[in-house]
Amino acid sequence: MQEQKYSIKNWAKDERPREKLLSLGPEALSQSELLAILIHHGSKEKSAVDLAKEVLELGKGNLNELGKLSIRQLMKLKGIGEAKAVTIAAALELGRRRQASAALEKQVMSSSTDIAEFLRPKIKDYRHEVFAVLFLNRANKLNHFKIISEGGITGTVADPRLILKTALEENAVNIVLCHNHPSGSLKPSRADEELTQKIKAAARFFDITVLDHIIVSEDGYYSFADEGLL
Repeated sequence: MQEQKYSIKNWAKDERPREKLLSLGPEALSQSELLAILIHHGSKEKSAVDLAKEVLELGKGNLNELGKLSIRQLMKLKGIGEAKAVTIAAALELGRRRQASAALEKQVMSSSTDIAEFLRPKIKDYRHEVFAVLFLNRANKLNHFKIISEGGITGTVADPRLILKTALEENAVNIVLCHNHPSGSLKPSRADEELTQKIKAAARFFDITVLDHIIVSEDGYYSFADEGLL
């Protein structure tokens, strides 16, 4: 019975995040109130909002940091079971995909900034390196985005044959290579430079141009083309 005391349904009407959202709109709610709606009900000791505040603290008060936490990490909080953790993780993933979709709607990749804005929400939160490719048509509109390989914390290996095979299947004329640096460093390694030149040389045989190689991290992005490495 004590657990029901902290259910959102039993709060005073002006304290219910759900009621507040319905009357004032979602933009009127704080981050903890929005999370409380996802959590739905509290524990025996804490209300849903109290739990939501603790979840935010786990992410250092930042939704980007919160989005990096695993379900297991969320469940370390007392009162956050598997169902609540899964709901929170699903909501954060939807937010990430919405951000990525907004970038995708631009379609044309006309600069390294356009490319980086599209890439960062897709791969910056991985805790290990991932190598991806943007496959573009002649007008530099995005035909396809694909993660080619995933590696460890310190690196990953991309197969040029797989990249070119996909490029031909997607009728790509131009491609952009990209990978993340979980360490936060934006400096390309010697291996990054060698792989870029290897793929560039191989693509030339198929009249496919490597326009750029973008490295992304929490701190921004690095463009091989902007730095004169292509």
